[in-house]
Amino acid sequence: MMGLFLNRMLFYVEQAEKTAMEEVAGAIQSALAMQYGQILTRGKPSDVPLLAQDNPMNWLQKKPRNYAGEFYDPTTLTVGSGNWVFDLKTRDLVYVVRNANYFKPGKDGKKWIRFHVAINHEVSRLPSLQSAPAELTGTLFEPVEPYSWF
Repeated sequence: MMGLFLNRMLFYVEQAEKTAMEEVAGAIQSALAMQYGQILTRGKPSDVPLLAQDNPMNWLQKKPRNYAGEFYDPTTLTVGSGNWVFDLKTRDLVYVVRNANYFKPGKDGKKWIRFHVAINHEVSRLPSLQSAPAELTGTLFEPVEPYSWF
C-alpha cells in the first residue's frame, strides 16, 4: 500500500510542477499580447520582430522565484532543475524539468522545454491582395518543439 501511495504522490508532484510551468508560460503569453498591442497602438509594427529577440521575463511585472537569469548557451548542468533561464545564444526561454518520470524529452534528449516568440504573417485570403506581401497577424509564445509530459 505504501508503494502505491509513494508512486501516486510522485506523479502528483510532477503534475504540480507541470502546472506551475504552464502557468508561467501562460503569463508570458499574456504579457506578449500586451507588448504586441502596445507596439501596434504606438503605430510601430516594424518593432514587432524585436519581441522575438527580447527576454520574455522582462515583460512580467514580477519574475518567478525560479528564474535563474540569462546564460549564454546554458546546459542542464549549469542551470538547476526546476528553473527558468534565458538563452542569450538562441534567444529562447528554457524551463529545466525537475521531476521527469513522465516527461518525454525532445529531439535533443535533454530534460528541458525551450520556448520562443513566433511572429505570424499570413497572405491575404482576398484574391485581389494575394500578390501583396504577407501581413503581420500576431505573436505567440510557444515551445520550439512539441513536448510530452503526461
